Amino acid sequence: MIRKTGSYKTWKAGGETIEAFIPLPLPPRNPTLSIDGKLGEKHQAAMAALGRLQTASTMVPSPNWFLYGYVRKEAVVSSQIEGTESTLEDVVVFELNRQAKDVADVTEVCNYIDALNYARDQMNSPNGLLICTRLICNVHERLMRGSRGQEKQPGRIRTSQNWIGGTRPGNAKFVPPPPESVPDLLASLDTWIHSSDQLPLLIKIGLAHVQFETIHPFLDGNGRVGRLLITLLTEFWKLLDGPFLYLSLGFKRHRQEYYRALDAVRTEGDWEAWLDFYLDCAIESAEDGTSTAKQLFKLVNDDRRKFAESEHANLAAMRLFERLPEQPMITALKTAEILHCTKPTATKAIESLVKADILVEITGRLRDRIYAYRKYLDVLGQDTLPIASDS
Repeated sequence: MIRKTGSYKTWKAGGETIEAFIPLPLPPRNPTLSIDGKLGEKHQAAMAALGRLQTASTMVPSPNWFLYGYVRKEAVVSSQIEGTESTLEDVVVFELNRQAKDVADVTEVCNYIDALNYARDQMNSPNGLLICTRLICNVHERLMRGSRGQEKQPGRIRTSQNWIGGTRPGNAKFVPPPPESVPDLLASLDTWIHSSDQLPLLIKIGLAHVQFETIHPFLDGNGRVGRLLITLLTEFWKLLDGPFLYLSLGFKRHRQEYYRALDAVRTEGDWEAWLDFYLDCAIESAEDGTSTAKQLFKLVNDDRRKFAESEHANLAAMRLFERLPEQPMITALKTAEILHCTKPTATKAIESLVKADILVEITGRLRDRIYAYRKYLDVLGQDTLPIASDS
């Protein structure tokens, strides 16, 4: 049976007749969504994987370790899906000295980090915004600020037709709802997110992501905002204590399956196939996060022990070492700033960590040198190389 998930509106846009898709409100109906059988088992497996991720996130001495690395990893991968080529190392260097090979690319990634941090601050503030259209618009404004696409009405719901694939609405692969339908569709999504719907919360997150992507409320940046919505809802509904579940990596690895599953919802009403794919990505992402947390925990503990027992250890260097997971690239000037010490003391601390094979100088310059905790960045940066061209 094919479930109806929306209707098409025929209208004129750009001088041609198009059919724009208007989705029905959530949750899926006729038939209603049933989380049982294999789908129920997969949901249980995904929740168990999230539980292991939550446990792993508490292993590290400071939650900022996890937040620092995973926020930036998600920002890099989500932006790569949209065509940027910045790596995790590019972002860390840019945050350190504001220099980059492609400033526009890195700015997009840094905007993603800023948008996520803003949304989390709002959600965790007594007087802040909950997840709603207004918060999403504010997130979008920060995402697009000063980057490519900044001319496409950052923070504003679109008032013109957009499309996906093709060169114009008439030959597009998918045409989202006409602009006059978008405010009501977003209001309906807001209401459903905050409703007492009895569907499991992880399932609701997967449905909300598809609905947002189908509405496509902005002229640009919808994909990144839609992926941010998954991360934010996971924390908002307390499935995890922080924004630790990032599905962008799974969506990047399985891009064609991702697009096929989205299309199947719109054309066949196949929410079950989407949820099957989405839960696979959730399991994969949670397992990636758990593995990475364990690797980082072991690496830092081993390096701490080896350095403390080495002839190069001194107090300033040990203090600097403890800051490296949140500052995996460093300069003498930055070290003096975070340790509140003189530049000669900072330089000596860095030299001690270089001699112990913990820091590596990466510029090859005599001045303004940058030192990296390379082993840490290598673990964190797994699977974050830019997407290869299909050509």
